[in-house]
Amino acid sequence: MLAEATTTEISKQKKQKTFAENKKIANQGGTIAGNTRKEIEEKTGKKVVSELSAKKIIENKKLK
Repeated sequence: MLAEATTTEISKQKKQKTFAENKKIANQGGTIAGNTRKEIEEKTGKKVVSELSAKKIIENKKLK
């Protein structure tokens, strides 16, 4: 969710026009979210996305 929100915000600011620009922005959003996740895991000593939470995420996406 963080990657999606970050990508959306970057996209609003950059106003990209091509697929390559969209892909670059999506990668930036994913990188920001990944780094944030790693930082949280380091601070808490726990995985943010466990096997159980990953299954819940997949189930929720199927319901939409």
